[in-house]
Amino acid sequence: QVQVVESGGGLVQAGGSLRLSCTGSGLYLGAWNVGWFRQAPGKEREPVSCINDRASATYYAASVTGRFTISQDVDKNTMSLRMDNLKPEDTAVYYCAARRSGISYEGRRWGDLTTYDYWGQGTQVTVSS
Repeated sequence: QVQVVESGGGLVQAGGSLRLSCTGSGLYLGAWNVGWFRQAPGKEREPVSCINDRASATYYAASVTGRFTISQDVDKNTMSLRMDNLKPEDTAVYYCAARRSGISYEGRRWGDLTTYDYWGQGTQVTVSS
């Protein structure tokens, strides 16, 4: 069964850091575009970051640029999202998603949820003030 699984969420104080991981099962994440999305209570799911299959391009939402870093560990079939200087407004359920690589709209639509094929169940991140 093909799936992606998130881990690493938790409770942290404002200004702290967390690292989220996304592990592939039944698919090799190094050959896919992998994105992170988040959904806060009462809000729509929004894009956070994405890394392409070759790790030659990364994309970030304006709200996390300079604080979050996405990376690839192909040996472990894992993608990570390092989150620094966390703020209370970062509180949300964070989802990992994978989509096929080699698409012409990779950069233009990196944050388009509808272009992703596989989704994890999410991991809760709570930032206290």
